[in-house]
Amino acid sequence: MRFLTDRKRAEGLGAGGTGTHHHWQMMVTSILLVILVPAFVITFGAGLGGTYEEVLAYYGRPCPAVITGLTLVVGIIHLMRETQVAVEDYVHGIQGKLLLIAVAAFSYTLIAVGLFALVKLAL
Repeated sequence: MRFLTDRKRAEGLGAGGTGTHHHWQMMVTSILLVILVPAFVITFGAGLGGTYEEVLAYYGRPCPAVITGLTLVVGIIHLMRETQVAVEDYVHGIQGKLLLIAVAAFSYTLIAVGLFALVKLAL
């Protein structure tokens, strides 16, 4: 029979040290999405049904373009953080590290392509 203290049993299984920072990031992006998603739905709905030129003129205005861009950036960053948590929980070793890099690269690529398309549409 082995006599282990609680500390000895839990050694190596402690906190990773970034939980609070990650929690606050997720809280901030969640609150921003609570505000941005309804604003995006309203602005997107107002632009529906028009001709191509009318939609270009609509997104050429600053308010719909900014709301769409912010929703895109904040939504993808929120999704990236959640995906990183899932990868950290279920994939370990070198595969986990490579998958984290792939998730970040894919997320930032989506943001860049989305903002490029939005700027192209607005100009």
